[in-house]
Amino acid sequence: MPKKRGGPGRAVDQLLEEVESEREARELLRLEGFRGRGAIVTGASTGIGRAIALALAGSGVHIAFNFLAESEEDVAAAERTTRDLEALGVTVLRRAVDCGNARRVRDFVQEAVEELGGLHILVNNAGVWRDRAIWKMSDEDWGDVIRTNLTGTFHFLREVGALFRSQEYGKVVNIASVHAQRTKFGTANYSASKAGIVALTRSAALELGPWNVNVNAVAPGYIRTTQLAQAVPSEILDEAREQSALGRLGDPQDVSGTVLFLCSEAARHITGAVLPVDGGYLL
Repeated sequence: MPKKRGGPGRAVDQLLEEVESEREARELLRLEGFRGRGAIVTGASTGIGRAIALALAGSGVHIAFNFLAESEEDVAAAERTTRDLEALGVTVLRRAVDCGNARRVRDFVQEAVEELGGLHILVNNAGVWRDRAIWKMSDEDWGDVIRTNLTGTFHFLREVGALFRSQEYGKVVNIASVHAQRTKFGTANYSASKAGIVALTRSAALELGPWNVNVNAVAPGYIRTTQLAQAVPSEILDEAREQSALGRLGDPQDVSGTVLFLCSEAARHITGAVLPVDGGYLL
């Protein structure tokens, strides 16, 4: 007579039976509760920032974003993004603001709170790179990257963190990079800035956590954007594709979906985390 199974073994058998019997696909997790909230997304006129702003706006979030107006193309891109966001039926505030200028950041945050009717989400996405070997890197190459990427993130986090603390609610997502962990030749300034963002994320999560503020980071790998294609040689992109466990580069929507999750109540118990969106590049 076969021995009767019980305990953990039977529980596993039952789980396998349930999986086998379930033929219909389940509906994906819905991320709700965004409508009517306000968000700042820095550097959102193009690329990853634009995708993040559109994902939030598509869920009913009012958007304020800044950009650097260094050329007519920059202004045109910001205007296109504004039109696309407004087409989703949300309020949009667009301003040319240098993240490294503390006073301008303070004024922008205050205006965003007024125009959007409140602020609940901050996505620090703005970033620049000035790749050079260390022995060729000028003070400007170093300073511009640290000032925009790391100090700019601090400026926005300081202003918004005070507000989130007072209202005892807020979601912050900082865009770091896989280069915070695995650097490349010529990226000392960029890698240092992104590693600093990771440390800043963890410190802010610890300090703001008691006031119900979640602070997390996303670390994208090589994401297919116009800027990436223009700045990175094709052989490096081919190498990145080969090193990825999934054998591909990412799309901006891969990052925006992760950010949307971290800004939702589905991630209410996640803070101080750094989520890689790199297709397994760091494995």
